[in-house]
This record gives sequence, C-alpha cells and structure tokens, in this order.
Amino acid sequence: MNGKFRIRLINLNDAKSTLAIYKPYVQNTIISFEYDVPPLDDWELRIKTITAEYPWLVCEYNNEIIGYAYGSKHRYRTAYSWSPESTVYLSQEFHRLGIARILYQTLFALLKLQGYVNVYAGVGLPNVASETFHQALGFYDIGIFKKVGYKHGAWHDTRWFQLHLMAHPDNPPFPKKLSEIENIEDFRNVLNAANEQLKNIDLKN
Repeated sequence: MNGKFRIRLINLNDAKSTLAIYKPYVQNTIISFEYDVPPLDDWELRIKTITAEYPWLVCEYNNEIIGYAYGSKHRYRTAYSWSPESTVYLSQEFHRLGIARILYQTLFALLKLQGYVNVYAGVGLPNVASETFHQALGFYDIGIFKKVGYKHGAWHDTRWFQLHLMAHPDNPPFPKKLSEIENIEDFRNVLNAANEQLKNIDLKN
C-alpha cells in the first residue's frame, strides 16, 4: 500500500470512530432516516449483530477511519435469506475520490463469497449523487416508495435499487456466516485487491 489507505474488517474498537462518521448524516441530512444519533452502546450492539452474518468494512487513512460499508438484513422472512441490503458512508472530505466505489465492490465480492445472490439499496430522495453512484456500480432502479419517510419538516420518497451478484440458482444453499469465510484464501485475495486499488487514490485531485 501507499502507507495511507487500508480496507479491513471492523472491530468493536472502531465503534466510536464509525459512529462519528455517521453522526452528521443523522443530524443534518435525510440520507439516514434516523432522527437521533445512536448511543455508543447501541452502535456497538449494531456492529455485533451485523457482523455475526455480514461483512462490515472500514477504510482507514493514516490509521484513522474515514469510511465504512456493510451488508445487513433486508427482510426477516426465510425466503429473503439471499438478499441483503448495502450501506456505505464516508467522511465528507473523502468524497469523490473513488473510495466508496472500492468499499462497495469489496463488500459485494465478500457477499458473493458467502453465497448471497442479490443486494438492495434504498436512497432517500432527493439524492442525485447517490442514485448516480449506485447505477454506475450496476444497480438498477426497481421503484419508489412515495412519501415513505418524514424528516426535517418534509415527506421524502425512497428510491430502491437492486444488484445481482450472480445468476439465480435453483435450490441455493443458505449463505455462509462471515466467520466461515474470513480465513479462506479467496477472502484474503478480495481484501488484498481492494488495498491494491487504494494505492491509486490521489488526494491532490
């Protein structure tokens, strides 16, 4: 690596740093539909719950976390087991450098290794940048929930996107837990490839 950027799995020691990234999105935007910033204990529980099943990646710059991406449960009925949601957040000063794309592509590669087939993403509107970003990564528009969320004095739509990670097999095995793949060579190769891509990030631009 260039000694600056690195992608790795989250751990509980990262809770405070990742919550600090999330905080302004809750307080100042409709990107998150949460009203209140979660307490640190709740955020730690969220990390534990998600990482029991799904990858949660962080990106560091000079050992400081500047962004993260994770998969999470889309619906709780068993038939939805192959179809998680995806989330990505960056510190404001690291937008438009390609880091979110690398985080997302790494997340999707790991989800595919686990055996997930689809990924869904919901975007609170208006948010042209996020819509364009998801479409550029291969997501396609599957519809809008009209005036589904009320925040900051207005009703907001949510546009939903879907990405296929692989062909839809007959009788698919249930996806593997994260712990079942994180020590295999393919898992290491995905992270190594991501960190190779990060060498090309140029903060001067």
